[in-house]
Amino acid sequence: MRPHDLTAADAGLLSCLTCGLLSQPAGDDESNACPRCGTHLHMRKPGSLLKSWTFLVTAMILYLPANLLPIMETDQLLYGSHSDTIMSGIVSLWKAGSWLLAIIVFVASIVVPLLKMLSLLTILIAVHRGVSVHCYDLAKLYRLLEIVGRWSMLDIFVVAILVTLVQLQFVAAVTPGKGAAAFGAVVVLSMLATMSFDPRLIWDSAAHKKLHG
Repeated sequence: MRPHDLTAADAGLLSCLTCGLLSQPAGDDESNACPRCGTHLHMRKPGSLLKSWTFLVTAMILYLPANLLPIMETDQLLYGSHSDTIMSGIVSLWKAGSWLLAIIVFVASIVVPLLKMLSLLTILIAVHRGVSVHCYDLAKLYRLLEIVGRWSMLDIFVVAILVTLVQLQFVAAVTPGKGAAAFGAVVVLSMLATMSFDPRLIWDSAAHKKLHG
């Protein structure tokens, strides 16, 4: 093993996920705590893959009802009541001439959540298969997911703007539909799936395959 290939785990060191300090492990796992901030230390996040898979699969299942079920129910004085999905709301904005807003809602509410889930799915499959190539690309992809995750609530805010515009434009009473709950769950679950994953597993998987391949 080359010196620059040596990892903290290979050196018998534990990394604190809170402050990043490297420290020597204590005699038993129960007493391992970061000497700087007191966070309990683990070699890797406990149950990382299982948690990530659970959150991700659940989010992907809910992605369909989030886009197929009505996200809002509109009760108008002149036109009666009707319901809209995210896509029908986007179409309404497009037909009304609000093309830029329609594109923003489409990207933030449909494209971005789908790409986030597919990206994390790619990483998880690569770890399970022990892919020893493109590890740097997978690590960069995960860092991108972390950055995007900070803006995940933008999806919900965009849908809220959509509801507000419909309410103001048509002088209507708008109530959230079942799709809104599913959509919110998709956003939260995809965030939890990303946060639960330990990116160090990318390198562990590659090292294991090289060792036994």
